[in-house]
Amino acid sequence: MEQLAPAAVHGHGVVFAPRIQDLLAREDKVFRIDATTVGVSDFRLLSDIVAARPVLASERSVYKPAAGADVDHDSATRTIRALGQDVMAGVRTPPPPARGLSGAWPESATSYLRTWLFASDPLPVSLLSKRGVTRSDGLSRLADRAVTLWPGSGAGSGSTALAGLIHDATGDRDRRQAVALYRRATATLCDGVAALAANALWLMGPARAREESGAGLTTVLWETLRLLPPAWMLFRKGGPGYAGLHPGIRPEDDLALFPLLMHRDPDHWTDPLEFRPERWAGVADPEKTPAFMPFGFDGARCWAKHLVVPLAERLLDVALEHRLALRGSPRETHVPLRSLLSVRFEADTGV
Repeated sequence: MEQLAPAAVHGHGVVFAPRIQDLLAREDKVFRIDATTVGVSDFRLLSDIVAARPVLASERSVYKPAAGADVDHDSATRTIRALGQDVMAGVRTPPPPARGLSGAWPESATSYLRTWLFASDPLPVSLLSKRGVTRSDGLSRLADRAVTLWPGSGAGSGSTALAGLIHDATGDRDRRQAVALYRRATATLCDGVAALAANALWLMGPARAREESGAGLTTVLWETLRLLPPAWMLFRKGGPGYAGLHPGIRPEDDLALFPLLMHRDPDHWTDPLEFRPERWAGVADPEKTPAFMPFGFDGARCWAKHLVVPLAERLLDVALEHRLALRGSPRETHVPLRSLLSVRFEADTGV
C-alpha cells in the first residue's frame, strides 16, 4: 500500500507525532488501537458507523452538558445563530493590525481572530475568549464567576450576539450555561479556523502563497481539509449496534474514526499525497465527494461548518495581503498529538 505520510510538500516537510505517524503507517483500514478501542478509516464502514445511531451529546465538544445540565436543542440553535451573526458582522469590519499575526502559529492566528470577532464585548465577557484566560482553569473559573455576577455584563452597545445570550439568560443555571457556550463556541471556531489557515499556509509554501488570492484560496482550503484536516479523528462510544458492522468490532469497543487516513486512501484519491488544490476546481459541493469528511457526516456535522471556510479564507487574505512569511524559512515542521491537527511555525508580517 502507498505510504500515507508525505515526505515533503512544495519543499516543506511535515513531521507527525509518533502516534500519528504509527497510524499513517498502518495498511489495514480497520485495526485495534488498544484493548477497548478500534480504529476505522474505511469509507463505507465509517458511513455505516455514523448512520447506526445519532451522535451523543457527550461526543460533541460544544454541546456536552454544561452547568450541571444537558444543552437543549433551543439553546444550541440560538448559539449557532448568534455565532453566525457575529462572524458575518466581524468579517465586514476592518481587521485588526496585521502585526497581531506575527509570532507562533496557530496561536497567533487564534488570538487575532478572537480580537477581530469578539473584542467589542465588555469586560468581563471579553475575558472568556482571551487565550491567556482560556488556557488556565483557575482564570477561566474566575472569569465565569465574574460574568455571572457582573450586572449587565453580557450586552451593550456594539457587543456580540453571543454576549447578548448571556445577558438575556434567566436564572443562575441558564446564565452559567450561556457563559460555557460562549467560551466553547468562540474557542472551537477560532482554534479550528486558525489551525486550518496554518495548515494551508504551510502546504502552499512561499511561492504559491504569493500567487494565490481571492477565489483561488477556496480550493486551497478544501485541499488542506483533505490532506491536513484539523478534525482528524472522531470518537464514538461503543455499543451493540456497532458489533454487527464488522467482525473486528465488539459490543464493548469504542471507535476512533480517522478522516486523516481516509482522505489519503489511494482507492478513492488520485495522487493522494500530492497537494493539488486544482482537484476541487468546479466541484459544486465538496462535501458530497466520496471518502471526504472534513466536517463529519449527516446528522453529526460540525455545527459551525458553514463559517469555517469563509472565515479561514478571509484570514488568509489578510495574512497574504500583509506579506506574512515564515520566520527563518524552515524546511520542516512538527504536528503534535492534539485534538486539532495543526502544523507549528513562526511567522512575521511584512508591515
